[in-house]
Amino acid sequence: MNNQTHTPPDPRYFRIGLILLAILMLAGCASQPAKLTKPVEDPWEASNRKVYGFNTAVDKAILKPIAKGYDVIMPDAPQRGVRNFFRNLQWPRTVVNLLLQGRVEDSLISTGRFLLNSTLGLAGFFDVATKSGIEDFDEDFGQTLAVWGWENSRYLMVPFIGPATIRDLGGEGIGSFGIASYLNPTAYMIREHNNYVPFIVDLISLRASFLPYDKDIEDASDPYAFVRDAYLQNREFEIYNGEPPAPDYDSLLEER
Repeated sequence: MNNQTHTPPDPRYFRIGLILLAILMLAGCASQPAKLTKPVEDPWEASNRKVYGFNTAVDKAILKPIAKGYDVIMPDAPQRGVRNFFRNLQWPRTVVNLLLQGRVEDSLISTGRFLLNSTLGLAGFFDVATKSGIEDFDEDFGQTLAVWGWENSRYLMVPFIGPATIRDLGGEGIGSFGIASYLNPTAYMIREHNNYVPFIVDLISLRASFLPYDKDIEDASDPYAFVRDAYLQNREFEIYNGEPPAPDYDSLLEER
């Protein structure tokens, strides 16, 4: 009788595997000529479009139908409660990155917000802090790397994950080994108990929250470019805390 125990696979390595898979896919398609719509930000557009097509097919076949079913059976108020709950669990990641960015005062505000929502907000299902006027922060290691100087990074469409940049995906991979991952109950349940239920609920509720935007994507003349540009603009907005720098119009008017 074999009494050998098997350790569950570490989910952190799954994310790194996806990064390597994306890089291999890009390398395999690098020689394919294509007309680039954003050559600086998206030099791998040809292969990124293929990954986008794959992700869209997977989403339409699996994730979107489940999210639509969830949206039908779950009233709006409980849906908001679930999203509030999982957002509240992101406090460790946020506060660690605020400290890494030197924003000590903001980290204290974020901690107060977490404590208020975790107590009066019943584990975060009710966003009492926002109603009380306490500022909300959402920071990750990709944003921290941008603050440290890695401002521009190539766009990358990752299989199963979706839009990212090399900086943001690499930062998330590095961050998954950091302190925040050990303080996140969802990651803890996967790592220590091989329990993916919280992760799956989080994923389904998150996808359901994006259902209202599906029509905008479908109606876009170029859905891929629409998703890419929206992602890059949102990341710039997040990195600069809602105050991105104004375009350098003088350089745009220079003779070439």
